[in-house]
Amino acid sequence: QVHLVESGGGLVQPGGSLRLSCVASGTIANIRAMGWYRQAPGKERELVATINNYGDTNYKDSVKGRFTISGDNAKSTWYLQMNSLKPDDTAVYYCNAKVQYTLLHNYWGQGTQVTVSS
Repeated sequence: QVHLVESGGGLVQPGGSLRLSCVASGTIANIRAMGWYRQAPGKERELVATINNYGDTNYKDSVKGRFTISGDNAKSTWYLQMNSLKPDDTAVYYCNAKVQYTLLHNYWGQGTQVTVSS
């Protein structure tokens, strides 16, 4: 199994920046991809950004050019750098790991709140 712990959320003014961190523990050698998702009140959880073991990244259109996903394998930590934040970015942000055993499994962190408001 893989255990994920997010941190770095908080309250920030529009135009500000935050960096979210996700620390993984457990069978991390089986991780094939990491991702950040978010869920705003009354809305479904949506993909924000992903990165695979080859370093390939994918972003939601509305965050392209503002958010950057990265990973530090030595620290088993993945990051989401968020710049030029907008009120629409307000949500609970979740870290996700896709872990390969016989089948591909999804693991989730507990979430961290990001609030963009003046």
